[in-house]
Amino acid sequence: MSTVWKLASAPVSEREEATCDHAELISDLFRDFQVALPAATLLKRDEPLASRTTLRVGGPADIYVEPSSENALTSVLELTRLRNVPVFLLGRGSNLLVRDGGIRGVVVRLSQPEFAKIEIEGDRVKAGAGAKLKDLANATRRAGLAGLEFLEGIPGSLGGALRMNAGAMGGWTFDRVERLRCMDRLGEVRDLPVAEVEFTYRSCPLLTTQIALGATLRGSGESAETVKARMDGYSQKRWDSQPNQPSAGCTFKNPSPELPAGKLIDQLGLKGTRVGDAMVSDVHANFFVNLGKATARDVLDLIELVRVRAREARGVELETEVEIVGED
Repeated sequence: MSTVWKLASAPVSEREEATCDHAELISDLFRDFQVALPAATLLKRDEPLASRTTLRVGGPADIYVEPSSENALTSVLELTRLRNVPVFLLGRGSNLLVRDGGIRGVVVRLSQPEFAKIEIEGDRVKAGAGAKLKDLANATRRAGLAGLEFLEGIPGSLGGALRMNAGAMGGWTFDRVERLRCMDRLGEVRDLPVAEVEFTYRSCPLLTTQIALGATLRGSGESAETVKARMDGYSQKRWDSQPNQPSAGCTFKNPSPELPAGKLIDQLGLKGTRVGDAMVSDVHANFFVNLGKATARDVLDLIELVRVRAREARGVELETEVEIVGED
């Protein structure tokens, strides 16, 4: 969904001119937003993104927007389309690495109340893309619905879970989805049965070009006490096996079911390896943590160091699971 402005190959004078043109374009778009968007929409210039990601690194967004409604989101898309400005969808910032130069264009986050609703009717759960996964899991627990407990420990929103087909504890998001509501760049909304949506391991290709607005998920009846006991077990397992420092979750996809990335990195003796304040966790080797003052460049260099070691020592090409966006 993001687009990188490629200016580096131009001569210095051309780069300076392009930078000025871009700054003027962003200023004009920001004024458009101020006029067109409702007051309830959160709108900011040069908004730092490090505090909005779980890894706590990354530069600013040219424009940051939290639309207050689907109509407001449609207006954002229309105005960015007219001015040919890229849009990047930000969830709750997990599974994400924003480079130190930040994100050019507009960053949109669906976290306002209109996008965070959770409604339960029978064994069906209708939730907005901005709903926190923890809130979704707890709401279904209180309703005596099983099947969504695995979401409790994932630090994200439903929109991000749909886009990444997030999974944990043997459960996957699309295992429980019945319908998906999404919007394309033209502002057209579709409500699709899951049979019409392609999804794979850690991916929903449709949501690389469209925006998840929400979904209807299916639970199964079970006592709240039983569901809570299962959730407590999952939570304890996470606390025992995952670091508590800031991270983006799993850094690499598993090369194969037989060889998890964390196990491979551990076998290479890389636990505790550091670049600046970025470190391979000594608790779980597929988690790269921020010890306090890490930069995105520290994390990227650590990722490359581990990839090279895995390639040279074991002939394995590690593929990042964390999404890397923005400019250096």
